Amino acid sequence: MVYGHVADKAVLLRAAECGTEGSCKTSLNELHKTARILITVTLLSCSLASFAGQPGDPRLLKNAADLTLQAQVENIVRGQGLWRNVQSGELALMLVITTNPDHPRVAELNGHQMMYAASLPKIAILFGAAVALDRGQLKMTDTLHDDMVSMIRYSCNDCATRVLELVGREELIELLQSPEYDFYDAAGEGGLWVGKNYDPSPAYHRDPLHNLSHGATAFQVARFYYRLQTGTLVSPAIADLMVEALSEPGIRHKFVKGLQRIAGLTILRKSGTWENFHSDSALVRSGDNTYIIVGLANNPQGDQWLTRLAEPLNNLVRDYSRRLRLAQN
Repeated sequence: MVYGHVADKAVLLRAAECGTEGSCKTSLNELHKTARILITVTLLSCSLASFAGQPGDPRLLKNAADLTLQAQVENIVRGQGLWRNVQSGELALMLVITTNPDHPRVAELNGHQMMYAASLPKIAILFGAAVALDRGQLKMTDTLHDDMVSMIRYSCNDCATRVLELVGREELIELLQSPEYDFYDAAGEGGLWVGKNYDPSPAYHRDPLHNLSHGATAFQVARFYYRLQTGTLVSPAIADLMVEALSEPGIRHKFVKGLQRIAGLTILRKSGTWENFHSDSALVRSGDNTYIIVGLANNPQGDQWLTRLAEPLNNLVRDYSRRLRLAQN
């Protein structure tokens, strides 16, 4: 199973530090915190069970366009009065139905357009730390664990910068461009990029195509979630840690706000905001359906756009998947 053992690791880590004779004390608050993490990850392991152990090939997304789904996504965007913003390049959107990860269904609008994405590329730092842990280049500590969770769940800038320093700034850029992962294509449209600390210091390495310090394309963000879902990023134990960080969103706006009326959802999510730039991304389990949604906007109203789009797109996945199942029966 791809998800589940993070809390157990936290307990073992503390036990190792205290020794077998209990030479240090664990506070009641720490035990409660560990219990909450265990419950959260266990619930995710159960509700996202269909994510695990799937042999989905990440290359499938490049050839998975669904024309019927595309037309329906376009209708939703037009219905929200946002088609002009798509045409102007102010809005990029990606929807991937991954209920069957071997046969994803993709609809996208400006999906390969790279935009400034503020804090959303912190998922790249999470990915870099996960790979470094998997390769034995980093050692897990309580501080690193807390920073990895907080930089995603609460978008902590100081936490993200500390993790980035551990991963290595140029090392992360090389990893994002490596053939094994290919999250940034310097010969194509770009992709995920982190070339600046999340602090007031200047950028140390802007992306070569668009001169962005923190950038993304909706397509490459969707690929990140797809590879996490299909277990093709890192080992299952380290993937559990990534799931923990992405779960229980601590900032409830944009997609999370738009989906709040729908009961029973499980959401793995990271967003970003800076001035007119608004971004959000999520891997969502809704009933029997699983989907990835990514939105990037460059407009003062961009956060409201993403909020308005979330529920109609969720309902589209529900209805579209129901029709597919009926057609197959």
